[in-house]
Amino acid sequence: MTTSHPTVPLAPMHVPADQAEARARSFHDVMARRRTVRDYSPRPLPDGVLEWAIRTAATAPSGAHVQPWRFVVVTDPERKRRLRKAAEAEEREFYDRRASEEWLAALAPIGTDWHKPFLEDAPAVVVVFEVHKGPDTPRPYYTKESVGIAVGLLLATLHQAGLATLTHTPSPMRFLNEICERPPEERAAYVIPVGYPADGARVPDLHRKELDEVLVRL
Repeated sequence: MTTSHPTVPLAPMHVPADQAEARARSFHDVMARRRTVRDYSPRPLPDGVLEWAIRTAATAPSGAHVQPWRFVVVTDPERKRRLRKAAEAEEREFYDRRASEEWLAALAPIGTDWHKPFLEDAPAVVVVFEVHKGPDTPRPYYTKESVGIAVGLLLATLHQAGLATLTHTPSPMRFLNEICERPPEERAAYVIPVGYPADGARVPDLHRKELDEVLVRL
């Protein structure tokens, strides 16, 4: 095939057909144990794990290969305290005034409220920004979709490494630009505490949909 742009040979993974299902199932069995965790241990993270997880997240496909993401790792206790204080102010407003009764009823089985201690308790918080067009950044395409895929890879990698996470999305999130010292063309999309679960941590008794509820064959 003749193209007008540079190319390199594809280096595909060669998985024998008779092993493909087993490998897919093995990955599923690990990921099926992933849960959102709100209680964290102060145990430090192993060296290098966050960096490799972010490297993996950055392999995600993106619109026009613009790679419109920025991952800010917050470990400083005072900055995490400021982050929690600002997030809780927005969350209190959400639970007290913004959220509809229907929304609050949907959240009730999960047991969440405006208190967000995990933003301080977790040893690290990754704030993921969407990078929009700016003085030194190109126009992105399919930004939310691209960043969402990258975050999925980030969560999967951290879970594979034995770490717990939570995806927190306070709204509005502009306070994060100041706390994380990011320019206006970057817009916060996810706040992800990362760490080991606290001893005795518990999670809601939730159940995922069965395959026939989410799979449609045509």
